[in-house]
Amino acid sequence: MADTDKPLLIKRYASRRLYNTETSDYVTLEDIAGFIRQGREVQIIDLKTGDDLTRQYLLQIVAEHESKGESVLPVDVLTDLVRSYTGGMQSIVPQFLASSFEMLRESQAKMMENLSSFPNPMSAVPGFEAMRKQQEAFLKTMMGGMSGWGSSGPAREEEAVATSDDLAEIKKQLAELQKKLSKL
Repeated sequence: MADTDKPLLIKRYASRRLYNTETSDYVTLEDIAGFIRQGREVQIIDLKTGDDLTRQYLLQIVAEHESKGESVLPVDVLTDLVRSYTGGMQSIVPQFLASSFEMLRESQAKMMENLSSFPNPMSAVPGFEAMRKQQEAFLKTMMGGMSGWGSSGPAREEEAVATSDDLAEIKKQLAELQKKLSKL
């Protein structure tokens, strides 16, 4: 098993092909983007010179996604980035961006933690449980009708009884839900 604490080492050959040293196969930029999305750190080095090309390839991945219409960076942010290369803000921008993204990651982690602490965020909505039961009964009715299509006999009669019971329950729940909605 690969050591995921260390960055995944990708070597760039003179032919510009990228080689994954863990799996001993060639990879594409999209493969590298996939590794990163999975939370893996990646380091790309030039085999001949030993230069670290990670930044160059990450920028290329971002540029390709932006050119495909998967825009994440607004034009004004890109403009400010270009300006930062020529202005005196060159030293401040990387620190600002790094701390901004760190705050974003922390916020996302807290939000996911809060969401996972509830069994279902919609369960607090009045009438949600009734709607869930209605959906369940409807799907059971629909699927039961499809799986038993064309059959007859005692099993089919039991299904019909269960279906009419389910429909009665659905009607009752719908009436309750309508009363609650009218009060709101």
